[in-house]
Amino acid sequence: MVTSFAEMLKPLEAERLTQWITEAMPSGLPTISTFAVGLNSDYDAVHAGLTTHWNPAPSKAPVNRIKLLKRRMLGRTSFALLCKRVLLA
Repeated sequence: MVTSFAEMLKPLEAERLTQWITEAMPSGLPTISTFAVGLNSDYDAVHAGLTTHWNPAPSKAPVNRIKLLKRRMLGRTSFALLCKRVLLA
């Protein structure tokens, strides 16, 4: 089941998603069945993720940088200094 799911994800074959979910739900494997139920409950979002070629990577890098600065300075300084540091970094 895991291998067939991975084979579906690499080329982004959204048309196989429904078939995989219907095979995985009664599979008898608790973790796979639970995962399939979760995919089925949010089917529209999962299908959109497999069919669109949008990539969130450009927005993730700045967010991760800000989170890293916040963690480094947590409890050591004021909010005003943290804001300055984020804007200048």
